[in-house]
Amino acid sequence: MLQLSDVLQSSHLVSVEEAYEQCRQITAKYSKTFYLGTLLMTPPKRRAIWAIYVWCRRTDELVDGPQAASTTEETLDRWERRLETLFRGHPADDVDVALVDTLETFPLDIQPFRDMIAGQRMDLHRDRYQTFDDLELYCYRVAGTVGLMSTTIMGVDTEQNTAPWNRRGPLPDPTQEAIALGIANQLTNILRDIGEDARRGRIYLPLDDLALFNYSAQDLINGVIDDRWRSVMKFQIQRARKFYMEAERGISRLSPDARWPVWSALVLYRTILDAIEENDYDVFNRRAYVPAFRKLRCLPAALIRSRLL
Repeated sequence: MLQLSDVLQSSHLVSVEEAYEQCRQITAKYSKTFYLGTLLMTPPKRRAIWAIYVWCRRTDELVDGPQAASTTEETLDRWERRLETLFRGHPADDVDVALVDTLETFPLDIQPFRDMIAGQRMDLHRDRYQTFDDLELYCYRVAGTVGLMSTTIMGVDTEQNTAPWNRRGPLPDPTQEAIALGIANQLTNILRDIGEDARRGRIYLPLDDLALFNYSAQDLINGVIDDRWRSVMKFQIQRARKFYMEAERGISRLSPDARWPVWSALVLYRTILDAIEENDYDVFNRRAYVPAFRKLRCLPAALIRSRLL
């Protein structure tokens, strides 16, 4: 099989180290909370996560970025074909170099990447979701897939099978919990960005849920904040927290060096829900923001949980 080093020698692409540095800078710029969690990982794992983050961000921007108006099904078809070339070891540009190196280092499966592209296809054609089942499929595709990719990088704790009565048992499998964490993160994003999405004509909250509280899609577009809206938001936040609770159960199955970073990422992202509550559920005029000092205060508690739970 052709090695990445051979490809770089015959191209004008940057070195592997330079490619990872570009990915680090992009991650630090566009996802400060997520980036903070990656700094707690071992260098090989954090670099791989940066590479995956950048690919996911670029995929998302095809539909939600500056050039989204020109994106078509054919655009996404081309992106999927490009993905296949990456898995064959052929980077198309500088940041691709980092992902190809990651694919050589970790046994990542292509299917979650394909599923993420399928999620962008949903965004291309839909701006409303009737039921939570509809929304959950979308959340899996655009974020649960990230949980699957990340779990491959994090690794599982093979030492859990060393007891004499368990040596032939299956390896720990945190797959469902990893998906749950991705969905929880995406639900948090949706709740934080309701106002921004509404200004683009998008409503991600299930219409059935709005109707449950006698709150209409037009109320949401108009940014109406009243007791009906607060009830809607309390319901949605409770659902997101249930997914975080499900995700917690899988962290102890991860490789020991991954538990603190994953606990930290979970706790840090979950604080966005707290910020929404503190803003009295006003996601139309105020962005839920967690200051740096508050993020840093979360890390010791996450460390304790990673050691004890």
